[in-house]
Amino acid sequence: MTIELPIETENQTQKSLSTSAAHLLAHTTKSEPQMQGISSRWLTRSLPWTQVHGGIYRVNRRLTHTVGNNEVEFDIDGSHARVIPSELSELPPLRGFDDEEVLGALAHRFEQRDLEPGTVLAEFGNPMDQIVLIVHGKVGKQGTGEFGETTRLGILSDGDFFGDTLMTNGDILWSATAKTLTQTTVLVLSRTDFDRVRADSPALREQLSRTAALAQRPQNKQGEATIEISSGHAGEPLLPSTFVDYEANPREYELSLGQSVLRVHTRVADLFNDPHNQIEQQLRLTVEALYERREYDLVNNPDFGLLNNCDLKQRIYSESGAPTPDDMDELLSMRRSTKLFLAHPKAIAAFGRECNKRGLYPDPVEVDGHRVPAWRGVPIFPCGKIPISGNHTTSILAMRTGEKDQGVIGLHQTGIPDEFEPSLNVRFKGIDDQSIISYLVSCYYSAAVLVPDALGVLDNVLIARQQAE
Repeated sequence: MTIELPIETENQTQKSLSTSAAHLLAHTTKSEPQMQGISSRWLTRSLPWTQVHGGIYRVNRRLTHTVGNNEVEFDIDGSHARVIPSELSELPPLRGFDDEEVLGALAHRFEQRDLEPGTVLAEFGNPMDQIVLIVHGKVGKQGTGEFGETTRLGILSDGDFFGDTLMTNGDILWSATAKTLTQTTVLVLSRTDFDRVRADSPALREQLSRTAALAQRPQNKQGEATIEISSGHAGEPLLPSTFVDYEANPREYELSLGQSVLRVHTRVADLFNDPHNQIEQQLRLTVEALYERREYDLVNNPDFGLLNNCDLKQRIYSESGAPTPDDMDELLSMRRSTKLFLAHPKAIAAFGRECNKRGLYPDPVEVDGHRVPAWRGVPIFPCGKIPISGNHTTSILAMRTGEKDQGVIGLHQTGIPDEFEPSLNVRFKGIDDQSIISYLVSCYYSAAVLVPDALGVLDNVLIARQQAE
């Protein structure tokens, strides 16, 4: 027997009020405005913030004799590269030398070489006979151990250089073997060509004499002027006298700022404030956006951003592309009391894959109630503000923080007029003829690296998955 069920049709009579109509008479529960751009901002939360009076923070250091610690830049036209003459002053012997004619003559004599992996550029124990500037690629530095074994001393990459010591010491030998690890493009200046330019330039000879004299002054391994101390003596020997010399031109950090003008129509502020105050919500989201920009600047700003203020001697390169435990150990060993790593989430994932390959499962640490990945007990905080280049590489930062530990600190100034939150103020600008209320929202901030070894960077970190063989 077949049972027929009734079929609803459009013309069927409605027996009760629909929900779509009922909600017209009901109060709707509303959330506050949501914002996808809000991140965890671990860097901002982890930095100790130092009060800056007068808007400027000066970092006084002991006098150092180490100069020329930046990278060399190039003018690249297709497959051809040439060094920008003024960039040669980044080499320690030419630091502060501004004779454009002489620098141009040196730059003109550099020759480009495109090298295959495994090419030896310098061999340990041989006379230093050339200055090498790395345009692109990786060069490994190798030494010889106590029993003749080959040791790895580090990696050089884009913008790095070596062999510049021959400018002030004609009898020096290569202290390590340099061998290309990838396809590498370099610019090379031979000792013969350099000697020709030096012979024709009294200004260059005078510059090199000053640099050589500076290098001979007593200094510790960090390049600071030595403090003479006697110990372990007996009797009444004549004790050495000393003084602590300071840098004559210390670095000063001026507070930077992020600003925005918030505009709200008076009609919106008057009539549409229930259940959420429109001005408060607009201001809340504007402040969140300013805090996101603050963290971006702390990482990337060309003046005070951490990526741009890391000392060259504190930058290393990943050896195999992806960040390995060996790379992280090398980065960790370059400073005392490392408090945190900072990495893009994709770099953290790449490091996790390398640990998995080796059967390593590092224990996370708890920070402010959150379980955070860690290496050797040092938390690895995610930061999406660290850029990823077009070839899928990024950087990992390691730092010591705090003034007492001579680390990295954040700078701000509290107690400013119309302060809304620490070092952030909101000022009423008035109402214009179109009934629009305006508020000026300003946030003041900066960051300082107190000593060079407080911050280190692992560069050229590959985050792309490598295809299984």
